[in-house]
Amino acid sequence: MKKLAIVVSHPIQYYSPWFNYLSNTAGLAVKVFYLWDFGVTKRIDSGFQQEIQWDIPLLSGYDYEFVPNISSRPGTDHFWGLQNPSLSSQIKKFHPEAVLLMIYNYASIYRLLWSGSQDLPPLLFRGDSHRLLISHNIKALLKREFITQIYRRFAACLYVGKANYNYFRYHRVAEEKLFFSPHAVDNHRFLAQTDVVNQQAQAWKQELGIPADHAVILFAGKLEEKKRPLDLLQAFLSINIPQVSLLFVGAGPLEAELKTAAAGKSHIYFAPFQNQTFMPRTYAAADLFVLPSYGSGETWGLAINEAMCLSRPVIVSNHVGCSQDLVHNYENGLVFPAGDVSALAHSLKEALANRQRLQKWGENSRNIVANYTYAQATQGLIQALEYTKLRLM
Repeated sequence: MKKLAIVVSHPIQYYSPWFNYLSNTAGLAVKVFYLWDFGVTKRIDSGFQQEIQWDIPLLSGYDYEFVPNISSRPGTDHFWGLQNPSLSSQIKKFHPEAVLLMIYNYASIYRLLWSGSQDLPPLLFRGDSHRLLISHNIKALLKREFITQIYRRFAACLYVGKANYNYFRYHRVAEEKLFFSPHAVDNHRFLAQTDVVNQQAQAWKQELGIPADHAVILFAGKLEEKKRPLDLLQAFLSINIPQVSLLFVGAGPLEAELKTAAAGKSHIYFAPFQNQTFMPRTYAAADLFVLPSYGSGETWGLAINEAMCLSRPVIVSNHVGCSQDLVHNYENGLVFPAGDVSALAHSLKEALANRQRLQKWGENSRNIVANYTYAQATQGLIQALEYTKLRLM
């Protein structure tokens, strides 16, 4: 079995099931090296602004170890948050035939790339950055050159979608070194619960006070600036469509401002942060899921995958990384220009104008996301490994 080391910042609810899949179905001896223990112990999440510990198993089904982190302020929100001096030596003890990095812009990874990679096996990188918001100033050009030098240290790169592919090409990664390994969630966990969570969602909506005959527009996630929940609130207030409610699920720095702006308005509801086991029910409560993010920070938007698993139509801004891959206009949803509240309002009105069509869009969502799986992600990884093997021969 080919031994593959994987380096990740911390246990992530979207990645752990894939590592399990790799270890048990892909013919790989996988070992994951974690640089921080967020997610498996209670930690303050700066986005949600509260203590978070995921309630699904993140460390089962695959081999892993935590690399000691000596940072005075551990985390992924700043460059010095991951400082793991023993990373290179711990990887070498595993004797892998390849190393897959899922991150790079941290102190530990730069140290690995510049001082510890000479006697390591081929390095692979899987990222999801994009350039959907383009800048041509001198700072952007210098950044391009710097990142280009980083990517030259990788034998192959895995791209998760079209925008990410274009990002790698912009940084001069050769086409022959790029392999499609799409972003995916644990589709089975969502698909297997459809009937049960639909019943749970009806009861939950009743608890929240949402009228039974209302269509529900859902925003679920961190209530933070990059996700632009205030844009959605303003758009909803402007359309004034009868028998439609807006539900915000989550927490974050904009929560108070949102609630103040919604005070006294009809059919706007708030629910607190929902842990992973409650997310299928959360999506099932919606008739339409919206992600109006602005800027380069929404590199993919895995909530879209999850909502689509529950057969939900989606509206996203054109700055959401998955917009070119998962959202097909008038087939399973709509894409609108990021930051344009009037365009978002028009998209809401258009989507809700025909409820039968909206339901069909949801069915199409489920069919589309069926092609974004851990199996497909693994296929790209295997192709990359075979490519690096041939290059070494």
